[in-house]
Amino acid sequence: MSDWVNWGAPQKRPSRYDVLFEPVKIGPVTARNRFYQVPHCNGMGYRDPTALAHMRGVKAEGGWAVVCTEQVEFHYSSEITPFIELRLWDERDIPALSRMVDKIHEGGALAGIELAYNGMNGPNLYSREVPMGPAHLPVATFTYDPVQARRMDAEDIRNVRKWHLEAVKRAKRCGFDLIYVYAAHSLGFLHHFLSRRYNQRTDEYGGGIENRIRLLREITEETKAAVGDTCAVPIRISVDELMGEGGLYKEEVEDMIGLMADLPDLWDVTLAGWENDSRTSRFAEEGAQEPFIMGVKRLTSKPVVGVGRYTSVDRMVSLVNKGILDMIGAARPSIADPFLPKKIEEGRFDDIRECIGCNICVSGDFTMSPIRCTQNPTMAEEWRKGWHPEKVRKAKSAKPVLIVGGGPAGLEAAQTLGKRGYSVTLAEVGTELGGRVLKEAKLPGLSAWVRVADYRKLQLHQLANVETYFDSRLTADDVLAFGIPRVAIATGSTWRKDGVGHHHTVAMPISDGAQVLSPGDIMDGRMPSGKRVLIWDDDHYYMGGVMAELMAEKGYDTVYVTPASEASTWTRNTMEQHFIQKRLLEKGVTIRSFTALDAIGVGETVLSCTFTGRQERIATDAVVLVTARLPNEDLFLDLRARQAEWADAGIESVTAFGDALAPATIAHATYAGRRYAEELDGEPLVEGALPFKREITELLPLD
Repeated sequence: MSDWVNWGAPQKRPSRYDVLFEPVKIGPVTARNRFYQVPHCNGMGYRDPTALAHMRGVKAEGGWAVVCTEQVEFHYSSEITPFIELRLWDERDIPALSRMVDKIHEGGALAGIELAYNGMNGPNLYSREVPMGPAHLPVATFTYDPVQARRMDAEDIRNVRKWHLEAVKRAKRCGFDLIYVYAAHSLGFLHHFLSRRYNQRTDEYGGGIENRIRLLREITEETKAAVGDTCAVPIRISVDELMGEGGLYKEEVEDMIGLMADLPDLWDVTLAGWENDSRTSRFAEEGAQEPFIMGVKRLTSKPVVGVGRYTSVDRMVSLVNKGILDMIGAARPSIADPFLPKKIEEGRFDDIRECIGCNICVSGDFTMSPIRCTQNPTMAEEWRKGWHPEKVRKAKSAKPVLIVGGGPAGLEAAQTLGKRGYSVTLAEVGTELGGRVLKEAKLPGLSAWVRVADYRKLQLHQLANVETYFDSRLTADDVLAFGIPRVAIATGSTWRKDGVGHHHTVAMPISDGAQVLSPGDIMDGRMPSGKRVLIWDDDHYYMGGVMAELMAEKGYDTVYVTPASEASTWTRNTMEQHFIQKRLLEKGVTIRSFTALDAIGVGETVLSCTFTGRQERIATDAVVLVTARLPNEDLFLDLRARQAEWADAGIESVTAFGDALAPATIAHATYAGRRYAEELDGEPLVEGALPFKREITELLPLD
């Protein structure tokens, strides 16, 4: 008998969705349906190949017809350290990639590889080779590295063509079914040759469109000749750089596609750069790319795939029926729900974890850490911890669980424990489940975030063994009286109002009578009196920028102050910082960077330069402090102080997790809830053992 519980029973699928499950021929291979996981990065790459193989394999199991890698560097002369991607530099890289191919094939999907030579986008910090590109220009990196690329001559171009061809042959030996020619996102040398922004050459590879596509055509032809009739060859291209005729633009790229219309086996169309192609839901609606990609199908007889953070099944069907796309591309939705295709196929729409477009997944790549997801806490833990997005281990005991707190951590724990088969009592102090998610989803641009609560509430409605009680502010006496053996505290956190954060680790001077509010106050409906509002952002993620945007929308004269170099600086890792700064400036917010808030008085605040310490006073009616948060830990501490009474009350354990233990992101909260539920009744760790698996690099001989 299996130790696993498979959740969800097939339902009748509306016939109008059948079109999504038609097979699609891609050159010599055939995709089983129209769901296509486009290449996406993940922060694991060459460091965590087995974990990465399992992550891709789970997507194949979930019904995706094509599952692709991220960028795969194919030569040491172009690498993008510190980013951790896959590598196919030589034969030694084949086993790791073959392991991934095997897992993808095991799930019934086609495996695609995106070979990448980043050229001017690769500073070569590891190899220390001189980068190459179409022109003598500084490298086009996210961090303005003080490195310049040299202009490629004819021999350099021949060499890169040769290296690419060698990598194609290695990729074929790995077993890949699709081998990309990558010319998108401003991240590869082929894109740089296409764009007049980088390519000012006067030889046969520069100037008019025919010359600028010459290298793309040559490499595509060479790739097709090398793979024969066994592998498909897609081209991934960006249809617009969103900078007018100064860069690639829609009409010009359509001409390029028209000149090579049927050369590749599939066109994968995107926007450039990556930050435009994968905008957060705060700055782009579902399907935001459609105006740019909707003309591509008329240019080619080959299949076209594109992305748009699609979560609406009707929208997907419409794209196919209108002839805009042949295949529904997805990166982020495939991360939020690796089983999205299977759930649609089985009519299990309430079981879909819809992507919220927060881009916390992208932060894994930027922080060189395993990818994470707010909606899907099993992401990147499939091999490391043995977690699965749709299966849970059966309960190991009949002992019930009390969960106090119905926010994202409590909800995730409750639904996972319920699926395991435990009897769960969920006590929520308010009248609705969702916690911080419900409040934050009402802030400007964050409405999609309510899906975190919606998905989990729908899951709970299907679980007869989970009971929910509202208006339940429990005390230690209440919990002891219940006598439920396992107690989980997920009571969340509260924004501080004393100024303590990254910059100030002790409370700042605040005068009696000064009007000081926190984001919690604002979300509870308490707005500042007066017109001059100062936002002190010492949190540096999204909340400070959102508070400033809200104040400006409400008509306040808003000054945003931060000790950092820019507004919401950590959101560089979610590729939205520049969008946030732009929006604040457009809404009339004054941004004061490298500035500290030293003291808050009545009607004024004291600021200082973070470099010189020079102070100034500005008139301020109210201050919104976006700093740190304190865990709502009173109940946990009270129960722990009364541990001597647990046995008599029938209590075996009391555990705090999520924000109630240490405030962090919503993704941390859902992960914490999942971890509590997964590890309940598990084997205790051996002293010194890791709570996850890791791979260790093989040592070569000293000589």
